[in-house]
Amino acid sequence: MNIRIAKNEDLGAMVEIYNQAIAVGQKTADLTPVSVEERKTWFQAHPADRYPILVAEQDGTILGYLTLSAYRPGRMALRHTAEVSYYVHFDHHRKGVASKLLRQAIEICPTLQIKTLFAILIDSNEASIKLLEKFGFERWGHLPRVAEFDGVEFGHYYYGYRLPKP
Repeated sequence: MNIRIAKNEDLGAMVEIYNQAIAVGQKTADLTPVSVEERKTWFQAHPADRYPILVAEQDGTILGYLTLSAYRPGRMALRHTAEVSYYVHFDHHRKGVASKLLRQAIEICPTLQIKTLFAILIDSNEASIKLLEKFGFERWGHLPRVAEFDGVEFGHYYYGYRLPKP
C-alpha cells in the first residue's frame, strides 16, 4: 500500500468512496450522494503544500483517502489547526488503510505548520472513535442531537490531538 498526495484523476474514486459513506448513514452528515463535478471546488481547496488530500493506493486502486482541511479559513490565529477526515472503500475496511493514512498525516503536519488536529464525527461511529483514540486523540467536545438520520438524532463528537513539539 502506497500513501501519496491525491491527483485530479483520483477524484472519481474518492467520490465513490464518499458516496458509500453517505449511503450507509452516520459516517458523514451529508445525506445525498455527491458528484465529481460538485467536488471539484472542494478538491481545489486542498493545496498539497498546505492542506493536502492523501490517498492510499494499491495496484492502481484507491483504497481510501484522508483530508487535512483549514479550520475557519482566513482567521489567522487558527492557521496552525486543521480538521482531519478520512474515508475507506468498504472492500478495504479493517485492513489498516485508515491507520496508515492517519499516521502519514500526523507525520507530515510539522512540515505543514500544523500543530493541532481535530476530527468531527457522528457519536455512533465506534470505528472512528477507536481509531482516533489509538492515535492519541482525546474527546474535546460533544454537541448532542445535532444530526438527524431517518428521524433519529445523533450528536457530534470533537476529537483533538496536539502534536508534540519538535
